[in-house]
Amino acid sequence: MNKNITKYLSGFITPSRLQLFDEVLQSRTSYLAVILEDIYQPQNASAVLRTCDCFGIQNVHVIENRNTFDVSKEVALGSSKWLSIHKYNEHQNNSLKAIQTLKEKGYRIVATTPHKNDTYLQDFDLSKGKTALVFGSEKPGISKLILNEADEYLKIPMYGFTESFNISVSAAIVLHHLSEKLRKQPKEFWELNSSEKNDIKLQWLRNTIKRSDLLEQQYSDSQQKPGKS
Repeated sequence: MNKNITKYLSGFITPSRLQLFDEVLQSRTSYLAVILEDIYQPQNASAVLRTCDCFGIQNVHVIENRNTFDVSKEVALGSSKWLSIHKYNEHQNNSLKAIQTLKEKGYRIVATTPHKNDTYLQDFDLSKGKTALVFGSEKPGISKLILNEADEYLKIPMYGFTESFNISVSAAIVLHHLSEKLRKQPKEFWELNSSEKNDIKLQWLRNTIKRSDLLEQQYSDSQQKPGKS
């Protein structure tokens, strides 16, 4: 049914826009995902979303324990409507729920923080499986729960006095390096499957077309008329 709705809604945007959707989908990946834990600075949160869109990272998992995830429109520049943002804010321990959900989907949880068992960014092995990268808020960083539940730890090499980058810079460095490394692999290693592409395309159409809900209802009603299947 979703494929039919996607085809129907595709008729309400220009051919050039539709072509752009298809081209961008070819470079999207769910092999890498991003987890943002309790980010409270709208500028940093928005900058990470913009970075994810630019590097073709489709799925962002947002954990809201103490802080609400707010987006700065000036910084994000509309990038959030092209991403699949999954929020965890309905449980007593949203961090644990997010980790469990992603592990059930076959992701290894990688905390981007110095650790006694960490790996430098340039040495990180992408071939071991789908990867969800965790970034924490500025001062508290990644929670102890996620640090304990993480499968691996990743750090960016630094050579100055300052101990860390801010979250938006860290995300940009890590995602640039890993997305470039990933795309050197055969496309079937990291590309979206046909079902994922259709679901995302439908999401983009809904976010682009005004009152797409009414058009979908119109289509649904037309299919229920006698002689329609």
